[in-house]
Amino acid sequence: MSGFVDAHHHVWSLARGDYGWLTPALGPIHRDFLLADFVPLCGRSGVASSVLVQAAPTLAETEFLLDVAQRSGGLVRGVVGWVDLTARDAIPTLHRLARDPLLKSIRPMLQDLPDPAWILRDDVAHALAALPRLGLRFDALVQPAHLPALLRLLDRHPNLAVVIDHGAKPDIAGRMWEPWAQAMRAAADHPRVRCKISGLATEAEEAWTIESLAPYVDHLFACFGAQRLMWGSDWPVVNLSGSYARWFAATVALLAGRTPDERAWVMGRTARRFYGF
Repeated sequence: MSGFVDAHHHVWSLARGDYGWLTPALGPIHRDFLLADFVPLCGRSGVASSVLVQAAPTLAETEFLLDVAQRSGGLVRGVVGWVDLTARDAIPTLHRLARDPLLKSIRPMLQDLPDPAWILRDDVAHALAALPRLGLRFDALVQPAHLPALLRLLDRHPNLAVVIDHGAKPDIAGRMWEPWAQAMRAAADHPRVRCKISGLATEAEEAWTIESLAPYVDHLFACFGAQRLMWGSDWPVVNLSGSYARWFAATVALLAGRTPDERAWVMGRTARRFYGF
């Protein structure tokens, strides 16, 4: 396979000052990670294009990422940004940002909000309804506790194209299975939903193995099928549980039993089709 898509990575500069979650306690990733650091990793792994994802809940960071993408020489083909969906000017802001064809999706940082049902608030609904009209998608940064609300969201907004980031972050280290597995089956019943095979190593035990990750990846395949799954590195967060190279090699091993066509979907086609590039 060649010409892979990394459907989920970040860049950040600590001096920007809006990464509240990124503290010195996260030692290996508490430093700047720029696109220049990312490019060699792509070259060694055969990644030809990528999707750059927000890591701070600010418009300033979204605009920063769009600038990075515009200067990437064609490597970054899409940006997943952040907008305050409850703001009075949310829809005008979405209209303004959507004029940039590199903006592909919006991602509120649901996992960091105290209310697991925040996404169902009445003051969010109008902005969510505007996303399909603007050609924008929705990246769901959720944990298993958020899945009941996400399922209700899918019922309320059947036209919204949704991708679940990081397989909804099951507690692999704690051997979680239910209610995560059943909720993911229910999410997959909605044909506009996709799922990212990313971020799983970070949810596993420190000495994770292919065998510890395989049941979760196999379940996602059973739920969504290859044409609705996409691979992402979650770099540089992946450095908390290994490295870009280790996670890429693990993905190759996890997909070894799949057909060439299935691998091609997961490693590029699904992301290209979903994000529209």
